[in-house]
Amino acid sequence: MKLLEKLAQEKVLRDPIHDFIHIQDQLILDLINTKEFQRLRRVQQLGVANTIFHGATHDRFGHCAGAYELARRVTDYFCQYYATKEEGDGLWNPEERMVTLAAALLHDVGHGAFSHTFEHLFHTDHEAMTQQIIMGDTEIHQVLLQEGPDFPNKVASVIAKTYPNQQVVQLISSQLDVDRMDYLLRDAYYTGASYGEFDLSRILRMLRPYEGGIAVNIGGMHAVESYLVARYQMYLQVYFHPVSRGMEILLEHLLGRVKELLAAGEEPQSLVGPLLAPVFQEDHDLTVHEYLRLDDNLFLTAINGWQDADDTILADLSQRFLRRKPLKSIQINEQSAPHLDSLEKIVKEAGFDPRYYTARNDAYDLPYDDYKPAAKKPRTQIELVLADGSHQELSELSTLVGAIKGRASLDQRFFFPREMLDNGPDDLFTEVHADFQSLIKNDTFIPGED
Repeated sequence: MKLLEKLAQEKVLRDPIHDFIHIQDQLILDLINTKEFQRLRRVQQLGVANTIFHGATHDRFGHCAGAYELARRVTDYFCQYYATKEEGDGLWNPEERMVTLAAALLHDVGHGAFSHTFEHLFHTDHEAMTQQIIMGDTEIHQVLLQEGPDFPNKVASVIAKTYPNQQVVQLISSQLDVDRMDYLLRDAYYTGASYGEFDLSRILRMLRPYEGGIAVNIGGMHAVESYLVARYQMYLQVYFHPVSRGMEILLEHLLGRVKELLAAGEEPQSLVGPLLAPVFQEDHDLTVHEYLRLDDNLFLTAINGWQDADDTILADLSQRFLRRKPLKSIQINEQSAPHLDSLEKIVKEAGFDPRYYTARNDAYDLPYDDYKPAAKKPRTQIELVLADGSHQELSELSTLVGAIKGRASLDQRFFFPREMLDNGPDDLFTEVHADFQSLIKNDTFIPGED
């Protein structure tokens, strides 16, 4: 294996979250300078959330660089204090440093435009695409080859969670990883929310390598508790925000309308340009090259043009999206659920196609769970290292974590056009139970936000 040299002089990126992101290796600098990584500047980290939190215009480039910086700090700390001394001692192997840093930097390089909305509509998987970019005919692949012929495969296997060293895998993807630690702090900063703050320095200092992966010294338990509570709160207050989800549904529906029009025989050149056309083709698997040409700016330009489309639904949805006119919503619960079919019917009678102007949307997250081997996607539990060197699962010692372990956060909502609220109760809502009318008009999931 040919190890790329260290930079003669360290380069830094100034970062609002980590102060400086330190680039010490030629490999990392070369990866950052690839066209595939630079594309991440044009993919926003939180999709359409900037329509709610106006500061949330940060991108995947900054997040990936931040995840790399945290991985660099951890691996440097491990190399200094917990480097392996003999085979089988379960400590950190310094030779794993570069694959860890590369995987941290590249872990989100496969995200599509508008991130998770794109995945849901076009049935893509950003982790699978990340692996294809790493292994495909890309500048990233060529840079990784400079480290060794098998190095791209090693990095891809970390993303796939099949890399044999679980310490490396867990640093990149687990319930306490550099990805989550960076995005919580970064998203909290740019949204202006304080919910995502926690003691990052303490956690990084308390991490310990062991044969089965990464554990936390018992002295870091309270910092980890704070991290998990921060994650729980960020999902409830930011990631689950109903207005942001209303904007995402508009985006999903207008792109779905384009798909329907094209499937019905609409001429592609009248709706989409050559760069967008492949993603809307039925039964067409996007190539890596086609995928990498897509970014937020390309879709926003198209949506801007669709405001003048001959199709009234597409034009209206595009105007609502660009002018920030999200769908309104109510929470689905025992009181409202029996009335949803009636409400859909009334929406249709009011002149709105329910396929495009209503939606039932679930926002789900599990803030923490222990390892359950029978689960479809078993989670790597957080292990605490006790004074005697033994390990114990976090929730067994933390009352706070024990209270949230395995308890899913679920917010189910029914979305509908805002116009349905602009009419008096004697007009559109005559068939709806009075309690349901009151629920629509007094939804206070986040008071004062619209």
